[in-house]
Amino acid sequence: MYQEHPDFNPPPPDAILWRYLDFAKFVSLLDSSALFFSRVDNLGDPFEGTLSPVNLAMQPILYPDLTPDRLRAFQAGLMNLRRYIAVNCWHWSEYESAAMWTLYAHEQGGIAIKTTCNSLAASFTDPAEIYVGQITYVDYNATFIPERNALSASLHKRKSFEHEREVRAMIMEMPPNYGNGLHSGSPDVWAAGRSCTVDLDTLVHEVIVSPLAASWFIELVRSVVAKYGLRAPVTQSSLAESPSWG
Repeated sequence: MYQEHPDFNPPPPDAILWRYLDFAKFVSLLDSSALFFSRVDNLGDPFEGTLSPVNLAMQPILYPDLTPDRLRAFQAGLMNLRRYIAVNCWHWSEYESAAMWTLYAHEQGGIAIKTTCNSLAASFTDPAEIYVGQITYVDYNATFIPERNALSASLHKRKSFEHEREVRAMIMEMPPNYGNGLHSGSPDVWAAGRSCTVDLDTLVHEVIVSPLAASWFIELVRSVVAKYGLRAPVTQSSLAESPSWG
């Protein structure tokens, strides 16, 4: 279930969120009534969930009681924690994004789910503690990443990704007997991530089909949505509209 967290900064409740995905993942969402959360260390960006050089330079001052060996173990432990954090990512924008279609929805066969921040938070029925917050984009060479808790680093990304305007739902699940969090030999909890159950009618306000989709594909999406009993309307992207010439 959704939980508020002091270190998370969610958008306003009525902020419009989009999730761009391919048709297979959309059907999986309908079939499972669950959003998939990917492990942070599997997202493809090696900086995900990491601290900055500024952090490393300041840690001997912040933790003066740690010997150099213990400090190195502490740093390795923070990197290791990424195996136990998983995220589900959304794009925050009042309007749909041509760039997001290209990057994440495989164009002709793509789907976008439209919702709001409040509906995303309210849709979770999974017993896991789920937090929602917007990503802060920073210059890693000049910024200290907060170390208040294990999740803080996963709320920051490099400025090169600022176009994503990302809002994350996030979970963390530690293995049994993890102790002080520094044990790199602890087993994985998830292979790639974890699915968290949702109420689809609460989550999905509208289903938008790629602007490049053929008419038969639009009808297929409508048919699948109807078969799963989802009440949200299905429309084609407004980017498919023709210009007016007067």
